[in-house]
Formats: sequence, structure tokens, C-alpha cells
Amino acid sequence: MATEPSAGRTIARLARQVELAAASVDLTLSQYRVLSLLGEGEEAASVLAEKLAVSKPSLTGVVDGLVVRGLVARHHGEDDRRRVGVELTADGTQVLEQAEREVERRLHEIAIHLPVEVETAFAGLEPWREALDAYRDARRAGKAAA
Repeated sequence: MATEPSAGRTIARLARQVELAAASVDLTLSQYRVLSLLGEGEEAASVLAEKLAVSKPSLTGVVDGLVVRGLVARHHGEDDRRRVGVELTADGTQVLEQAEREVERRLHEIAIHLPVEVETAFAGLEPWREALDAYRDARRAGKAAA
């Protein structure tokens, strides 16, 4: 008996399309996620791992690869040498912009087959972005309170 497609399955299929778009500019999905967050500004490695919901060792492996490629740079905090900051380099910014253009192109290519206006579909993602941010903040506040 066939079941109705779930939201999770649909999102997993969309994630695969994002992964393929990122791969077209030689990025893994994990690397694209890191660059995307760093596109918002420098971040402490520990905070970056938390935002990505990955372990610190997993993040270190991804960041190591991006450092080798010259897409991100690490530096120690001036006040606290234990704090490791991570930021995009100029090349990293350029690769992120290329990846974002390719992701947008691919998603729009799929979206033209929607039964609604493309802009309507993409506007519908904004509440999800807001919910994801609020969920992350609530989890962080819960950890701080514990």
C-alpha cells in the first residue's frame, strides 16, 4: 500500500537538489552549509558547530578542508587564545556566491513546474527560516539555563 509523501521526504529530495547544485561548484553539502553560515559573518568554531547541529570534531574536518582550499581562515581570539574564530576569505565569498547562484538556478528550474507562482512558493519558505532561527535560539537558551 502506497503512503502519501511526507514533508520530510519532500524536503530530503529538495536537499539532494541543493547538494547537487553545491557539487557543481566543488562543494559538499556540509561545506556549503558552513560557508552559508559564515556568509553572515565570522563565528566561533564552537558556536558554528552548534548552529549546524554537528559535533565539534565533525565541524573541524569540514573546516580543515575549506582552510586547505583557501575558502575560510581560522584565527585565535585576541582576548582568549582558546577561542577559534572562523571566517570566509575573499575566495570563500566568491565560491559561496557561485554556489548560491547555482542553488537558486536549480530550484527555480524545478519551481517552474509548481502549480503556483514561483515567488509564492519561495515566499512560503520565510516562515520556516524564522522558525529554524527561533528553534536554534530556544535550544541555545535551554542549554544556557541548564
